[in-house]
Amino acid sequence: MSTTPAAPTAQKTYLTWGNKIGYGSGDVAGNVVYAFLSAFLMIYLTDQMGLNAGVIGTLMMIAQLFNGVTDLGFGALLDRTHTRMGKARPWMLWPYVGCAITLVACYAIPSGLGDTAQYMWFFIAYTLLNSVFFTANNIAYSALTALITKNSAERVQMGSIRFMFAFTTSMLIQTFTVQGVRALGGGADGWRWIAIIYAVIGLVVNTISVMSVKELPPEELDEGRETGVADKYTFKEGARILLSNKYYLIILVVFLVQQIFTATLNMGIYFMTYILGDATKLGVFAWAINIPLIIGLLFTPALVKRYGEMFKVNVWGYVIALVGRLGVVASGYLGNIPLMIACSAIASFGMSPLQGTLNALIAEASEYSFLRTGKRIDGMMFSCTTLGVKIGGGVGTALAGWLLAASGYVGKATTQPDSAITMLYFMYLWIPAIATGIILFFLTRLNVEKANHALRAVRPATA
Repeated sequence: MSTTPAAPTAQKTYLTWGNKIGYGSGDVAGNVVYAFLSAFLMIYLTDQMGLNAGVIGTLMMIAQLFNGVTDLGFGALLDRTHTRMGKARPWMLWPYVGCAITLVACYAIPSGLGDTAQYMWFFIAYTLLNSVFFTANNIAYSALTALITKNSAERVQMGSIRFMFAFTTSMLIQTFTVQGVRALGGGADGWRWIAIIYAVIGLVVNTISVMSVKELPPEELDEGRETGVADKYTFKEGARILLSNKYYLIILVVFLVQQIFTATLNMGIYFMTYILGDATKLGVFAWAINIPLIIGLLFTPALVKRYGEMFKVNVWGYVIALVGRLGVVASGYLGNIPLMIACSAIASFGMSPLQGTLNALIAEASEYSFLRTGKRIDGMMFSCTTLGVKIGGGVGTALAGWLLAASGYVGKATTQPDSAITMLYFMYLWIPAIATGIILFFLTRLNVEKANHALRAVRPATA
């Protein structure tokens, strides 16, 4: 009976469809950065600039060491921000200018520089992009899930719509980038111009997304507590609250492994180039992977409503995903491309519910901390999105560089040694399958909704 009074608040609606779609479109901006970097930066650096894959991987890994500090730091800074635009929206808006500039810089390394200077140029641009500008923008974007609505169904819808935009953008980038580079003259000039085009698109869409939503007033977010009290915490206290929240740690691990999965899968351009013999086949696989994800996202809100929780939908979805990835492994070694495509689609469909509910799960994890401690640390909580994306993506891309270098891969070569070909099979087939199994294991321990229901049930007795 103690949970009955909370029901009306839980059912209150805050957003129009225009708000939801406007918010979701922000991931177009996020993915002209993320998808473009993860799918093409390595091959640009190795095959266009002639840089060593192992050195690049090491530099990427070093760059990610900054992210652990900057992600938590920006999260804490966001929680202390109070402006007319709100907490998160200013941090989503202005840092994207830096994202656009440094994105272009990553693909505009002067060919006349020596090798050491080229590595330094790349490292500085890549570190600023990931550790500063993308960190601020993406933490703010993700935190809006908890700041513009308290309705869990709306949060799931926001996540689903967001990732529809994300996967559509990723698919289009993987489909058209190679042809776009060629159409813009090829070589270094082609890569630079395509980066400029993507940066401009990102700037425009990011601004539209920021202006399409408004944050809730602090008194509503703080559930009747004295305004601002829930935001007052030291960095050390916030870190302690995070580390004591097992659901935050599970979500962080899921993000890390998920991004390693994505980063190694995005090395598919090497697989297409040197095993299938056609780099443009990356677009075919991109459609096979992203269209089922988008279709699955359309059904995710209804599935969550039907089963009454995200937990079951995510676990069973990843059972399907694991079966599909193992099918990709088998068909890949058989050389059956149509079956590879079909199994890739099955795996992606199974992954879609988690993509649609991740932000809602983080919001639930943030509520878990709030209900236990009375402290609202949404900014620090949503740091797991960029912390996981960048460290996981950085580890995945760095791992790919190290494995390529260890296998004897030769940049700019038309053919590769057998050891490199064997490694490409392992990277594109086995690592994603292993990562999927690890994610499934952790999802079986991510029933944060049940924990929050239990906390709300006893809250009146302990208030």
